[in-house]
Amino acid sequence: MLTFDHLAISCDPLKSGVAHVEEALGVRLSPEGKHPHMGTHNRLLSLGGGEYLEVIAIDPDAPGPDQPRWFDLDRFEGPPRVTNWICRCDDLQAAMALAPDGIGKVWDLERAEFRWRMTIPEDGCLPFDGCFPALIEWQGAAHPAKRLPDAGVRLKEMVLYHPEADALRAALAPLISDDRIAVRQGDQPEIRALFSTRSDDVDLW
Repeated sequence: MLTFDHLAISCDPLKSGVAHVEEALGVRLSPEGKHPHMGTHNRLLSLGGGEYLEVIAIDPDAPGPDQPRWFDLDRFEGPPRVTNWICRCDDLQAAMALAPDGIGKVWDLERAEFRWRMTIPEDGCLPFDGCFPALIEWQGAAHPAKRLPDAGVRLKEMVLYHPEADALRAALAPLISDDRIAVRQGDQPEIRALFSTRSDDVDLW
């Protein structure tokens, strides 16, 4: 029902996350994009096969929404790191019915030629401290990954660490089957992503 769509690396400010990812992966990210609905901005990187990586931060020059921003960015602090992942689906309401409490409400969003519907929690934090994915339903054929140059970077593995690993695994089981995604016991919630590049494999946390 769900397909991996993209990965979010949060940061403050945006340039710190861009520098972190570009140095680690040895590639350049796309030009800046803005989300006026959420008061955030980002830069993207293709992961091939309709997937991408997003470096995202609060836009200091934009007003925020009337609720906490997505990906719990209002409470983000520390160095750039992988904080969230996003899965696409063809039927957002059906996916929400199987998701745990706290998945959020549906927002209808747009930017340039892109149109999408997405679940955004009212408190900004997705279930399982962000280890459960946000749900997205793209409207029409336009998708960011199709507009990005292929830099040869691919997601090889993503590990979700959580103190309630068994419950997280059970919540994901009816929604997604992806051999690259694993759930493991951890003292605190963390997301580790392993990428292959044209020169080496790289871990980002």
